[in-house]
Amino acid sequence: MSNENIEETTPQAEEVAAPQVEEEVTVEGEAAETAVSDEPAPDSEEEQEPTCAEALAAAQEEAAKNLDGWMRSQAEFANARKRMDKQRIEIQIRATTDMVTRLLPVLDDFERAMDNVPETISEDDWFEGLGLVHRKMMGILENLNVEPIEAVGQEFDPNCHEAIMQEASDEHESGVVTRELQKGYKIGDRIIRPSLVNVAE
Repeated sequence: MSNENIEETTPQAEEVAAPQVEEEVTVEGEAAETAVSDEPAPDSEEEQEPTCAEALAAAQEEAAKNLDGWMRSQAEFANARKRMDKQRIEIQIRATTDMVTRLLPVLDDFERAMDNVPETISEDDWFEGLGLVHRKMMGILENLNVEPIEAVGQEFDPNCHEAIMQEASDEHESGVVTRELQKGYKIGDRIIRPSLVNVAE
């Protein structure tokens, strides 16, 4: 092969290689454009901070919510305490009522014995000691807020009196208690035991 043919072939090879370089440059340019497009665009408008008036309004609203929650909690606590106090008093009254109910028959027998003591014995000094014992027993009941129910001379009340019979009476009007057969007791407004009574016709 002659030298002229070699020289003619060389420029063609250079011409073929040239487009590859251009393609690489184009790819790099596209990559650069892609990299630039991937970057986040800056915000067009900056976030505005709340004004003093808006911050004050938000704080006042939050404070009002907290105050309302606190007041509700206080009300619930007060109601719970009232319920507990009421339950405690109810339990105490029930316990006292049960104890007094068991003691009343003994007290009834004691009072009947004292009412039927012969005069010869009632004049003795030791009998006064029995009266002192009776007063102490009544004092214990009083300390427990237990008190006798008034009967004789009172208008008959079915809530605290139990009528055994009706009888004629010149001293009392019709419907008035004339005689008490068994003493009744109450604690506050609660009847422990009604009085057994006779009522005037």
